[in-house]
Amino acid sequence: MKAVALSLVLLLIAGGCRKETSTQKDPDTTPASTQIQGTFNDHELLQFTALEPIDTHTHIYESDPAFFAMLQKLHLHILDITVVADNNNPERKHLAKESRDVFEVVDNSHGHAAVCTTFDAYRFNQRDFAASAIHQLNQSFAQGAIAVKIWKNVGMEIKDTEGNYILPDNPSLEPIYKDIVAHHKTLVTHIADPNTAWLPPDAAALDFSYFANNPEWYMYKIPHSPSKEQILRARDHVLEANPSLRMVGAHLGSMEANFSQLAQHLDRYPNFAVDLAARMPYLMMQPRAYMIAFIIRYQDRLIYGTDESLYPHADVQQLVTRSEESYARDWRFLATNDMLDFRGRKVQGLALPEPILHKIYHDNAVHWFPGILDKSH
Repeated sequence: MKAVALSLVLLLIAGGCRKETSTQKDPDTTPASTQIQGTFNDHELLQFTALEPIDTHTHIYESDPAFFAMLQKLHLHILDITVVADNNNPERKHLAKESRDVFEVVDNSHGHAAVCTTFDAYRFNQRDFAASAIHQLNQSFAQGAIAVKIWKNVGMEIKDTEGNYILPDNPSLEPIYKDIVAHHKTLVTHIADPNTAWLPPDAAALDFSYFANNPEWYMYKIPHSPSKEQILRARDHVLEANPSLRMVGAHLGSMEANFSQLAQHLDRYPNFAVDLAARMPYLMMQPRAYMIAFIIRYQDRLIYGTDESLYPHADVQQLVTRSEESYARDWRFLATNDMLDFRGRKVQGLALPEPILHKIYHDNAVHWFPGILDKSH
């Protein structure tokens, strides 16, 4: 019944939004029939920077003047997130090195960056795992880290000594969650992946190329691996067991393909919000009126993020150009009624009201990530 009621509410709101947005078009804006591309023009840049935007999901491991100049130009603050991954990326294999690089980025950012730390879940089977993880996290908190990330290797990769997959609600992780609460920090959870990871190969799927290039995460072909539903239920158990834990689900909480499911979670768990990182295409694929209605209803629980990454020895100028184009495209989709091109398909922007844009780009980040703005700069 709740789901039916929510659907009715969304439809009613959508009807109202449809009428409102039709009257919001600025006569000075580009006609909706024109597709807009590229970086911000001067007028757009003024509107974007006025939001004092915050990107709560980045992975920046290289201090570079060109990158910092972009942050200054866009008035952009970022949350720089550490992740330990057992793959061929040397930056993510060693938590100590990655942490040093991230804190160096923050120190050189002139107040434009904050740290989200993590713990090494690959140490799970060591006797002192929880105590060691808590000690390391508390050191990061003392250095200024404002959040902690738990990654999808919990649920999709790491096993205990008996060969069972470790899920997010494993009792050995509970002391870590309690410590995060005790220090008033935020837990960022990238738990599970898009549905594509559990479905038969489909070249038309939005995320197919990722799993084709990263078969270690293609759970469909991994025997006896947990279902996505099992992993998400385990995350929900953490929310239920820790009502004081402030949790932000990365990538729309891995519920990007089911906005009704996401709505039910946001209704059920007041300590849960989600970021939009790397999932904007899923918003673009929804009916426009429905998406406007959804965002209006959950305007306090949606936080802007991108998943932008910068590794040592990368082409920084190329990243800056790509990032500016990405920030401009996302802003145009959320803030204007311009027609955008998405994989050869025309998508009209949502033209959200400025107060809602300010929440998505700024206010919600400040609320869900206390300390994300360095008041000393």
